[in-house]
Amino acid sequence: MHSVSNKYTMKNKYKTQAEKYEYISKQHGGYYRHNFTDHAYLYNLYFPPKAVFSHLKDNIENLVLNYPMAQNALAELIGEIIQQPGERIVVGNGAAEIIKILSGHLAKKIIVPVPSFNEYANAAPKNHVVEFPLEFPSFQLDIDKFASEIIKVKADIAVVVTPNNPTSLLVPKADLIRLAQKLEKHNCMLIIDESFLDFAENKVQISLEQDIDKYPNMAILKSMSKAYGICGLRIGYLLTANLKFAAAVRNGIHIWNINGFAEEFMRILPRYKQEFEASCERVKSDRDIFYKKLSAIEGMTVFKPDANYIFCRLPDTALSGPEITKRLFIKHNIYIKDSAEKTQPDADRYIRIASRTNEENSKLIVALKDVMYLKS
Repeated sequence: MHSVSNKYTMKNKYKTQAEKYEYISKQHGGYYRHNFTDHAYLYNLYFPPKAVFSHLKDNIENLVLNYPMAQNALAELIGEIIQQPGERIVVGNGAAEIIKILSGHLAKKIIVPVPSFNEYANAAPKNHVVEFPLEFPSFQLDIDKFASEIIKVKADIAVVVTPNNPTSLLVPKADLIRLAQKLEKHNCMLIIDESFLDFAENKVQISLEQDIDKYPNMAILKSMSKAYGICGLRIGYLLTANLKFAAAVRNGIHIWNINGFAEEFMRILPRYKQEFEASCERVKSDRDIFYKKLSAIEGMTVFKPDANYIFCRLPDTALSGPEITKRLFIKHNIYIKDSAEKTQPDADRYIRIASRTNEENSKLIVALKDVMYLKS
């Protein structure tokens, strides 16, 4: 699953490992075609089970030959998974489609704590986005300062990603509730991106999905690709009790935005609840072991992760994040993400590493130690 080697390896795009790095670093997917270990993208490696693929194969003719369902019926499928009425749900072709609508079309001014997932800022027109710096060096979100800035710049949409990407840090539920309440009288919708929440402890208690009806200016956004390991199927959803806001988002989506394979996956997903929960526990177990091993590297600052990836500040005497990322790929065929393009202080001193299997994580530790310093 999420294989790192493939018979369709595209050798004609590059002649050397250095050229391969330059090529890969400009791509946004299709990594499985290029035979390297991907510690950059953030998958659940242990889901879906084989039975899901067998089911899709067995139904491939109908899924390919027929029109999929449209939005209302799709919302009912998600509603069954998350126990919410379909009228509160908008289903996107990945969360990215919904982000484009929120940032690019609905928001007159959107505000995002940074560093964060770049797409919220990238999808907004010029001068429509405000980046709010997280506390440094802790990368915590100061809710009161954030609320003040939102009100000051008159943002109509505010975004909080929890656990945040790239920091892997959770924002406490009580803080998010307080933030929503502070913003309610200022006509600001609070978008809480819970895409990685399945990998946090006590996720049911800390999710705001089941409390959504209490907060009319709140919406939950979730990419299912991450938690369910289905990046190629492209499914995301927005949940809100504000039906006027749901309708505005839905209005930006075309009639058949979800393909038949994604629709069928949603239809059968409730059968695999137990397997899904077990897969998340396994991801968390691997990640926790990985966190301890990374923390043992001398001089490395490792942030305790709440998601399936780990944010690190490199030792001051080590090479920069971009240099280490490049050397790791060229010498060991392992790909990670540096933070050089993130909006944050000392961005080139930070890296984000996705947790994979214990064996792959152990190999990465050895490789990282090998490339971190210039050898005399």
